[in-house]
Amino acid sequence: MSTPAVAKALAALAAVLRAERCPWYLFGAQAVLCYGRPRLTSDVDATISPRDVPKLLKALGRAGFRVAVPGFEQHLNETRVMPMLHGPTKVPVDLVLAGPGLEQQFLARAQRRRIGRISVPVISAADLVAVKVLAGRAKDLDDVAGILEAQGNDLDLGRIREVLADLEAALEQHDLLPELERLLAAARVSRSGRAPGGRRSGG
Repeated sequence: MSTPAVAKALAALAAVLRAERCPWYLFGAQAVLCYGRPRLTSDVDATISPRDVPKLLKALGRAGFRVAVPGFEQHLNETRVMPMLHGPTKVPVDLVLAGPGLEQQFLARAQRRRIGRISVPVISAADLVAVKVLAGRAKDLDDVAGILEAQGNDLDLGRIREVLADLEAALEQHDLLPELERLLAAARVSRSGRAPGGRRSGG
């Protein structure tokens, strides 16, 4: 579950982005909490699409956020990741500037979910699975396994396959769809080994 500090930092972030009319969505650990296995996490990752980045940084500063890497502002044209820290809670907040293409689609498909006392846009479960498969780290694939287990038949597998196929074409990779099918097969085996009520069958 999200900690009170994370919930407070997220509420402050949401207020600034709403006031600045900045489209955004949560991804990363907080999104996994919405769709997968409960786990404790203490950071926030969000993709944003601001009209004016320097103006947004000033608004974030007034709300208690500061740049976590000194001198970062001078390199805004060289990176898409804005590492921030919410001063009152010390919660790290990474803001990723949305690029054209898939991330704009993710923005359009984001779903509002409740975290603490507020409702925020969260990357859809299908899109989250796709980006986690792309990331490919052990913890990302474990997150995918948790989402597959928790969401079951509610997941839009067609959407996931479509996004991964687009990524394979763009990146000239051929391992993303096979990795998804491997994870789906493992999830089916896991579910088949559970008795009604969530208990595993057998001894």
